Amino acid sequence: MILSTTNNIDGNPVKDYIGIVTGETIIGANIFKDFFASIRDVVGGRSGSYEKVLREAKDTALKEMKENASKLNADAIIGIDLDYETVGKGGGMLMVTASGTAVKL
Repeated sequence: MILSTTNNIDGNPVKDYIGIVTGETIIGANIFKDFFASIRDVVGGRSGSYEKVLREAKDTALKEMKENASKLNADAIIGIDLDYETVGKGGGMLMVTASGTAVKL
């Protein structure tokens, strides 16, 4: 399945717009990651633990969206948008949503 942030796939005209598909995930960052990230913020540099959590959440949301499109027999998802939001008590959880339009090519 082709995943794209654009509204078309070069060389593959859209034959049918099936509908909107989404994928969501909520993932927590534990206290140890928070502690080491705060140290990293003080001394500078990138927070590898948070970057890993962000990638994991994004990949999970995209996978779920792709599975939902597959159930609709889609060939591609176009116009993909990713949104990141902190939720929960004190913003301790990260929510990632992926949405796009499932299409037949």
